[in-house]
Amino acid sequence: MSRSHRIRLLPLCAALLCAATATVAIAAEPADSATAERPKTTQELLDASLPTDWRRPDPANTLYMELDGGRVVIELAPDFAPEHVANIRTLAKEGFWDGLTIYRSQDNFVVQFGDLTDEGETPKPIGSARAKLPAEFSRPAEGLAFHALPDRDGWAPETGFAAGFPAARDPAEGQAWMAHCYGTLGAGRDMAADSSNGTELYVVTGQAPRQLDRNITQVGRVLQGMELLSVVPRGAGPMGFHEEASRRVPIKAIRLASEVPAAERSDLEVLRTGTPLFDAVVESRRNRRDDWYLHPAGHIDLCNITVPVRDAE
Repeated sequence: MSRSHRIRLLPLCAALLCAATATVAIAAEPADSATAERPKTTQELLDASLPTDWRRPDPANTLYMELDGGRVVIELAPDFAPEHVANIRTLAKEGFWDGLTIYRSQDNFVVQFGDLTDEGETPKPIGSARAKLPAEFSRPAEGLAFHALPDRDGWAPETGFAAGFPAARDPAEGQAWMAHCYGTLGAGRDMAADSSNGTELYVVTGQAPRQLDRNITQVGRVLQGMELLSVVPRGAGPMGFHEEASRRVPIKAIRLASEVPAAERSDLEVLRTGTPLFDAVVESRRNRRDDWYLHPAGHIDLCNITVPVRDAE
């Protein structure tokens, strides 16, 4: 299959997930006691949350991807990939993705979108965005508020959340990085580590491909609208490419939320990931004690920790 050098391809993958967090006090009385306190469910914990437990994403670092089926809301991660995020913001402001397509959907892996061109075709101009960026696979751990999880991980010495994103770090190396979880937004690249510039992006739609961590620049994650991406028909071509143009999903526009009138924005709140409430929410999923579960697991994969998102109150 012939494609131009501008197409950033991702390797075929298999994945493993990992890690978890915190503990919640359990009633001291016997479990069969009528007076024993039942542990709160995830929903009960969220229902009892305070306004300070939530945050609103920065509109200047939020993308709206407009598809025929609706809107996908994406939060960018400047704490992990500042130069890529700056370039993506420029590309969005100048309408680079408007009229392009989701041209790849690989089963249990990713959807990918951008400017798909065949040999001899002229690529879409990138305007004032930078054509060349450094690889931003990881960053110094120092200065990054990292909320670590206690469970072991198969891919990193420590995992947890930083700046609201699932992340990992290596204290010995002094490095931290985003983890490839469901909904992660990354910048596809060619063989050279510094061959990504944010024009070709992908979203993880399958089991978390953690072996890609520290091999590709990750730039954000989907907050809302994953159901629009996960149902994109799988491509029949190699690596899930839609070789027939009619099978590709049109992108109406990708805009920064800050460039959209306030009345047209998606007003969302995201649960803060460095709080006792978040620890309790994770524990409610890590050790399920509702009536259906007979054997609490005592462990949860990092990428199975879903950070709650809700309409702003």
